Amino acid sequence: MLRPLRSARLLLAAAAVLPVLLAAPAAARPGVPDRPLPTTGCGHAPPVTPGTTGAQTLVSGGLTREYTLHVPSNYQPDRPTSVVLSFHGHKRTSRWQEELSEFSGLNTIAVYPQGVPGTDGESAWTGAPYSADVDDVLFTSDLLTKLQSQLCVDARRVYATGKSNGGGFAGVLACRLPGRIAAFAPVAGAYYPQGGDCSPSRPAPILAFHGTADATIPYAGNPAKGLPAIPDWLGKWAARNGCFAHPVTYSPQPEVTVRKWLGCAERSNLQHYRIDGAGHVWPSTKPNNDSATPTVMDATPVIWRFFQGQRLR
Repeated sequence: MLRPLRSARLLLAAAAVLPVLLAAPAAARPGVPDRPLPTTGCGHAPPVTPGTTGAQTLVSGGLTREYTLHVPSNYQPDRPTSVVLSFHGHKRTSRWQEELSEFSGLNTIAVYPQGVPGTDGESAWTGAPYSADVDDVLFTSDLLTKLQSQLCVDARRVYATGKSNGGGFAGVLACRLPGRIAAFAPVAGAYYPQGGDCSPSRPAPILAFHGTADATIPYAGNPAKGLPAIPDWLGKWAARNGCFAHPVTYSPQPEVTVRKWLGCAERSNLQHYRIDGAGHVWPSTKPNNDSATPTVMDATPVIWRFFQGQRLR
């Protein structure tokens, strides 16, 4: 029989170790793969009928996660097809993002992940001060793995975009998964410091959009919230990608200025569309979920052309 003093010491030691044991699964979780994984879904019947959109779920990090999946009408089970992940903004839904970004109208597998409620009870993504304590990078990796097991996914042509908090999360993925996702296109991105350090495994092709009249995520930044000025954020990516410090600047149409960095390493790409007078919106020449007032350009076809020029080697 243990003496009382020794018993008490053992109980205290056990109590001290217990939190570590409970936290161990998160700390000991194998690293999220930052490389293309083999696709095993070719030849299988797709989980939703081609030409339609359906709600799907998967378990990631011990949580049941949701996403909306659209398979293009001309999908063929034996032909590798690209994937576009489109992440909604704070307080929004996957269905909202489908209507906003309209990737379901393109010849790609369009996927709209659903964020979980954050500290304010509203949907959010990792990288924001109001996001939940979940691993959305792991969720993205698990989602891609599931898609590749069910569909004929071209693992070299997987892309990520998003609006606001979703755009900021696309920036987080550019830091964490550039070896598995070929290119990134944040729109009105919220690049909070909570996204963490950024040391990408390879140069990440990025196309970013932002309006100069964005009052939610100001173009000039918001030091009180840790939000960088958009030119500063782009400058850091130019350095990470090994691009020339000073971009080529041109205006393809009134109120739109394009900055394109040349000389980037590994044939990567960095571009930015500044839209004068545009607010916190997904740019569209027709009214959309963001705004009844159209902007001077459509972001989605520009993003799609950019994506089509990028693939993992």
